Amino acid sequence: MEYKDYYKVLGVPRTADAAEIKRAYRKLARQYHPDKNKAKGAEDKFKEANEANDVLGDPKKREAYDQLGANWRAGERFTPPPGWSPGGFSRGGGRRAGAGFGGGAPGDANFSDFFSTLFGGAGGFNGADGGFESPPQDQRAKLAIALEDSYNGATRNITIGGRTLSVRIPKGVTAGQTIRLAGQGAHGGNLLLEIEFAPHAQFQLDGRDIQVNLPVAPWEAALGGKVPVPTLGGTVELNLPAGTQGGKKLRLKGRGLPGTTPGDEIVLIQLVTPPAKTDEEKAFYEEMKQRFDFDPRKV
Repeated sequence: MEYKDYYKVLGVPRTADAAEIKRAYRKLARQYHPDKNKAKGAEDKFKEANEANDVLGDPKKREAYDQLGANWRAGERFTPPPGWSPGGFSRGGGRRAGAGFGGGAPGDANFSDFFSTLFGGAGGFNGADGGFESPPQDQRAKLAIALEDSYNGATRNITIGGRTLSVRIPKGVTAGQTIRLAGQGAHGGNLLLEIEFAPHAQFQLDGRDIQVNLPVAPWEAALGGKVPVPTLGGTVELNLPAGTQGGKKLRLKGRGLPGTTPGDEIVLIQLVTPPAKTDEEKAFYEEMKQRFDFDPRKV
């Protein structure tokens, strides 16, 4: 029977604490899980990592294993010391870490002869609470961000399952894209955050383009000139052509969301007529009526 160096299997020193052992196991479980890794030998490495975690993740089993000493090398011929007994360890009272990959009875292919000899075939338990170590699972969640977060890039803190996580939002991310947080899902899986945009007070989104409604006074539309326009990057001046009509759309190139091809900002002109509140203002409108031979219904 060959000696198993469980510390070497997990790639941790003999002084590793419980957290180091757990992290090392989860990393290997993600790497070699048969559902994700179909390479030759991956399943064997997955089972080996499970076995090592079963021992080193259980304080009592680890203590018993360490009593064998640190002078053994992996693969060396091994015989249990005189008087060694697997008594005191559970014999398969719950689901084993390797269940689903070759059976579940003590001494089967899920656990080595070395393990079965030392611990009577018990397996799959996570030490302190006696529950089996589940394989890593990806989790999904929605993340609502502001348009400005995508335009500028940002870092946001989110709280999921009682944990506060820092999320870096890349420039140009769009709705439906996913941000992956490695190791932050269930049992060390990944957390996948699907981007959605919170409603904006000024802008509407269409792909990478954004649209804004721009109120314009009649004289601005008639005479033309430069008018201020809000954008995600701050206020800019728009060159308004003389004779611009309400409902016309003007385009600011590259003022939408960043990307290989940046989006544009579409400016929708909205004519706003000032109310005539005084006799003088009413007279002004009367004069306009007389001066202009204009009927908007016949344009």
